Formats: sequence, structure tokens, C-alpha cells
Amino acid sequence: KSANPQWREQFDFHYFSDRKDILDIEVWRKDNKKHEELLGTCHVDITALPTRQTNCLELPLEKHPGSLLMLIAVAPCTGVSISDLCVCPLGDPNERQQISQRYCIKNSFQDIKDVGFLQVKVLKAVDLMAADFSGKSDPFCVLELGNDMLQTHTVYKNLNPEWNKVFTFPIKDIHDVLEVTVFDEDGDKPPDFLGKVAIPLLSV
Repeated sequence: KSANPQWREQFDFHYFSDRKDILDIEVWRKDNKKHEELLGTCHVDITALPTRQTNCLELPLEKHPGSLLMLIAVAPCTGVSISDLCVCPLGDPNERQQISQRYCIKNSFQDIKDVGFLQVKVLKAVDLMAADFSGKSDPFCVLELGNDMLQTHTVYKNLNPEWNKVFTFPIKDIHDVLEVTVFDEDGDKPPDFLGKVAIPLLSV
């Protein structure tokens, strides 16, 4: 019931320089649970923004009245990575020893915000649901921890995909839950849901 809403929400997106560098934003209106209407879109070229500072942007909505006020900061990623199995961050015994020393009991209060990090190896999926008319799917896997999100590449025409990727997340809250969702890529349409599993960090 507002034409001037204030959300005051913060989101972290992991931007890799070799990926798409346009941030697409959509504003939607909900009448009820069933009806939604697009109120406008805007786009931000990430490469044009100065780094290591907070940029205040007022973005006019395309083809619609109104504008969106946002604060966007581009900063180097710390503790987040995607790698292949052969070069995973904890593969080196020396690195493992450094990590063990960093998080040992005597160093518990050196950096209160440094809770730890989670490394996840996404190997494969088995017997996925067929989402295409051909009896196959084009699956990819999305990992979410808190408001951090990373994803694998898509394996086309396969119900038993192998991704063999290693994902590393910094842990901000030990009570967070790792959510792993498998989707079917569907071109320009929203991806189809193929399945999901949730793993509380405290259970690891």
C-alpha cells in the first residue's frame, strides 16, 4: 500500500570479472498471492562503477514512472571461490595446517567475525527428473549459504550430470543452513525446479 516503499535490505552477490557484468533489477507489485505485475526494470553496468567505495545510484525505471535508490559497493571477494577438484583450496597439506592453526582454540578471540569457512565439493547428481520433451534435462546446481549464492555450470541433455566443482563460502553465522538446489535450464524462461536438499551447518 505504498508508492514510496523503503526496503533497507542488503544482498551480497559474487561478481567474477569473466562473467556477465550487468546487474538486472526488476520491481514487482503484488495484488494478492496469485496476481503480480511488473512495475519496471533498470540495469547497472558493474564495470563502470568505481571500486572500493559505496556508490549511491538513483536509477529511473525503464518505460515506467518512478526510480530506484540503491547503494552499490564493488569490493574484492574474500573467502569465496569456485574451483575444480584437482585444485581445491584445502588440497594442499600445508594449507590445511595453516587453517587448523588459524582456528585452534587459543586463537578463538583473535578475530570474532572470522567464524570459519565451508568447503563443498559438488560431484554429481543421479536419476534426476526429465524436464524436457526429449526425456532429458539441462541441470545445474545452486548453492546458498546465508545471502551468498554460487552455482555450477549446466550439463546439457543429462539426467546423471557430473559437475566436479569445489565451492568455498565464508561462514557468517554458525546457525546458517546450506541449501543445494538443482534446476533445469530452460533458455530465456525461468529454470524448472528439479530438487533440493538443506544441510544445517551444525549438523556437519
